[in-house]
Amino acid sequence: MSERLSAGDTAPAFTLSDADGNHVSLADRKGRKVVVYFYPAALTPGCTKQACDFTDNLELLAGAGYDVIGISPDKPEKLAKFRERENLKVTLLSDPSKGVLESYGAFGEKMMYGKAVTGVIRSTIIVDEQGKVERALYNVRATGHVAKIIKDLGI
Repeated sequence: MSERLSAGDTAPAFTLSDADGNHVSLADRKGRKVVVYFYPAALTPGCTKQACDFTDNLELLAGAGYDVIGISPDKPEKLAKFRERENLKVTLLSDPSKGVLESYGAFGEKMMYGKAVTGVIRSTIIVDEQGKVERALYNVRATGHVAKIIKDLGI
């Protein structure tokens, strides 16, 4: 299992393709706070709820200085379909090799329906303006998670 991040760690650098095939790097966001969330699969009920919650609260988060990036192992074409179908406004990135997921501790063994399986661990990492981890949240729930982040950040 990949090592989980903690507050104060340097957020691992990444450059991934977005839904349109453009390269997006964490370094591009230097000087801004970034909510990086990891989800198992586009176009599934829980991941759709979570992405819609982030989209619904995007203006509030942006107003408080936060960018939002969602990362999954899905290919850019599927992310584009997900974005169009659900009218999503968050940046969705593709990590089919799962390298970024692993570097953030968001891929490994988890419990699903009482069984140990290997897969994406639904996680949210909040990165500060200097690229340091401010908060690292693992095994989060899809529903209600965005509201909890907003409350915890005092937005």
